[in-house]
Amino acid sequence: MTSNFDPRLTASALTRALVNGQTMQQGEPTQAQYLSNEQADAVSPTDRCHSDPLQTAQGVYVTIHGHFYQPPRENPYLDAIERQPSAAPFHDWNERIHHECYRPNAFARILNEQGDVLGIVNNYEFLSFNIGPTLMNWLERHDVETYQRILDADRKSCARLNGHGNAIAQAYNHIILPLANDRDKLTQIRWGKADFHSRFGRDPEGMWLAETAVDYATLEALVSEGIKFIVLAPSQAQRCRSLSMHDQPASEWLEVGGGQIDPTRPYRCFLKHEDAHPTPHTLHPTPFIDIFFYDGPISRDMGFDSALSSSHHLAGRLGQAVRGDQRPSQLISVATDGETFGHHKGGTEKCLAYAFAYEFPDRGWTVTNFAHYLSLHTPTWEVELKPVTAWSCSHGVDRWQDDCGCGGGGLWNQQWRRPLRDALDWLRDQLINVYEAAGKKLFSDPWLARDEYIQVVRDRSLTSLDGFLSRHQTHKFTASERVDALHLLEMQRHALLMYTSCGWFFEELSRPEGVQLLRYAVRALELAGEVTGIQLEKAFVRRLALAPSNVECFKHGAEVYDQLVRTAQISMEQVAAHYAISSLFTTYSQEHQIYCYTAQQLDYQLQRMGSLTLAIGQLQLVSDITRESTHLVFAVVHLGGWDFHCCIQPFSGRRDYADMKEQLFESIKQASAAQTILAMNALFGSQSHSLQSLFAEERHRIMRLLTHETLTRLDQLYTQVYRDNYGVLIAFHRDELAVPRELQVAAEIALSHRVMLSLRALEQESSDRSTLPAAASRLLELESIATEATHLHCQLNLPEARQTLERLVLRSLWQLLYHFDSNTCKTELNRLERLLILGEQLHLNLSLAQAQELYFQRLQNWIIPECVHWLSNAGQSKPDRVVTIPLADLRSLLALGRTLAVDVSGWLKQLPV
Repeated sequence: MTSNFDPRLTASALTRALVNGQTMQQGEPTQAQYLSNEQADAVSPTDRCHSDPLQTAQGVYVTIHGHFYQPPRENPYLDAIERQPSAAPFHDWNERIHHECYRPNAFARILNEQGDVLGIVNNYEFLSFNIGPTLMNWLERHDVETYQRILDADRKSCARLNGHGNAIAQAYNHIILPLANDRDKLTQIRWGKADFHSRFGRDPEGMWLAETAVDYATLEALVSEGIKFIVLAPSQAQRCRSLSMHDQPASEWLEVGGGQIDPTRPYRCFLKHEDAHPTPHTLHPTPFIDIFFYDGPISRDMGFDSALSSSHHLAGRLGQAVRGDQRPSQLISVATDGETFGHHKGGTEKCLAYAFAYEFPDRGWTVTNFAHYLSLHTPTWEVELKPVTAWSCSHGVDRWQDDCGCGGGGLWNQQWRRPLRDALDWLRDQLINVYEAAGKKLFSDPWLARDEYIQVVRDRSLTSLDGFLSRHQTHKFTASERVDALHLLEMQRHALLMYTSCGWFFEELSRPEGVQLLRYAVRALELAGEVTGIQLEKAFVRRLALAPSNVECFKHGAEVYDQLVRTAQISMEQVAAHYAISSLFTTYSQEHQIYCYTAQQLDYQLQRMGSLTLAIGQLQLVSDITRESTHLVFAVVHLGGWDFHCCIQPFSGRRDYADMKEQLFESIKQASAAQTILAMNALFGSQSHSLQSLFAEERHRIMRLLTHETLTRLDQLYTQVYRDNYGVLIAFHRDELAVPRELQVAAEIALSHRVMLSLRALEQESSDRSTLPAAASRLLELESIATEATHLHCQLNLPEARQTLERLVLRSLWQLLYHFDSNTCKTELNRLERLLILGEQLHLNLSLAQAQELYFQRLQNWIIPECVHWLSNAGQSKPDRVVTIPLADLRSLLALGRTLAVDVSGWLKQLPV
């Protein structure tokens, strides 16, 4: 083995070398081969440990920690996030921040001076990070590729850092642990650990505390659950001293309450505070937890100043923290919200990627994480903490219970914080009584059942649920007892969620964060009532009335509850109404999913008479969360336009249902809306549902369908106006005269309509190889329309065109790279280039991100090996293996990389023409 192997070489540095076309001498092992070897036979293990900073503490270590978190935003009744207009053009804030931060960090670019991609780095492989369980749930559902890269990053960091992965756990739903009761503290920690283990396949060594809020009771809970270390702000330390060894007297305490603690070393915090701590030889050593304090000034500069303006600047700023003393090793650690890297500070994930690949290795620094550094450097100092603190409040934890001034500003106050917490604490205590009284009849240990309920939250399959209940039930449950048991556990889950810290963080109770807490609260008290009949709402609302709002239309928390919380409650009847009205526009299968409900269609019949449409059916609805089930009957009449009348009632028997159907279908024969509605009210009662009863997403879809016919007629009208006046428009543009606005608008609407129709057809025709000739003609048509629009200076309105064209590009690229055929290569490359040019002609500003990622993956595992093969066999009469890509095609594939803004110039220069 050669002696130039650097154990600090990162995978991204290796990627950089490969992409730039840096080849090894003939017969010399590549760095990739070095990295894959399990042992280096030429170097003894002892020598390697002495020279390897991954094995022995030596030199400067760098840890950048990202706290990635989004609060739970799901509707408590639907288990899904509804559209949030403030996040436009994205569906919701999770999706927006994901687009700006979470995915870009999984595919962070290293760019050359021209902005072309040199390398793609998975930043999670080199960041220390925690990702809140509620955010991981969302990632798992909505972008499994990014989710998997996060898990892979932890596995790779474990392999690189002697079994110590980059990921640490988080207290489950980001509650302020010092303000929680003892039982909730433990459940939050246990749920955080269990969620972590279910994803990463290992127990967490450390845990991130919400807002780094801590007191000694919290430390005791963490130690009892096996957490080895936490990360805090320097301002949270009170005093520190070097640890006494053996029988030596304890050293003097150093007061560091002003944030002066040295953050370059780990500290040990003992749970009992005595002048002389037991030595390691003591039979019962004092319990302790290790603590890292991040560098406060640099962390603040990363979040609020220019430390992330470039990787060189970041490395220089970190370098200022390196101590010049003679200690064998030191850790420079910083911590900030993970959303800083891309969301708060756009594009800064690239700064991190370049620093990991270039800046830090070039300075001889070792990128590590807290757990790995702790394995090399056992604390030699101890620390005592201030009684109760957090990183985002200078008044302990008053930001989450009092009007302390933190998070406020202007004329608004936060006097609502204390009454809100008091109201929730009162509700929590009432729910404890309900849970213990009803739970002891169902569970052998109700609180153990709650602690282990996270297993069901992670996997709501019937198999998982049955296994959980078999371990905890006092007897075999009836169907109703099974539902009661789940109602109780969901009641407790929502009682935990209603303490999510974000609800107090900002300046006003009626913000979405505060409203979300109250929605969890109302769901919890509703579930309590369903199990035991207890009515808690009135007393809860009275307490909320003591929380003053800064917004005039609300006045206090009770009004916030009435206007924004109670109106968001959803019953099974509303789910059935959603199904019934939607069924007029969608052909449902026998079993259909409506958010977290399974709807089984038992009967359905539809009749049309003139402008009226009547549908009658039977429906079995089952909640996938609580397993409660209801058998309902519905009738819905569409009167035309926006008018719907829908009625729901419990199924009362086949004879009643048959009679109801007969009467209603008889009434519609008269083609009288009034007669049909009167008949429905006579059979169902006066309570009815309308289009407004639908959940927002489906309501908006039906609104678009209802306007489609009108818009189609308008498109036809504008198209006719455009055709009739095409020559006039050409003349105006030819003579550079101002075009009459009416004619220009007609042209823009007509051409926009044609583009969207042709794009949808192109996507459909491209999905089947048998219709590819038609797709080729369609692409030619689109190019013609784009040219026409350019000549007429049209500003086209193409709301879905960008996403459609990006999908087409990705599909074509996948076909080319994963089903390569030399016979069709030229045609497929030409099609790809034309799609990309079309995007430019239509001014769609296509994102090439996913196309680059797909190409880069194949570049590494297919195209570059083929290049190496060609170069290594140049001039040889007998190649060592069969060529799979002809040279001309190989150059074309590399040229495609250039089109996708991937730097492949090194390989193009080396390959023969």
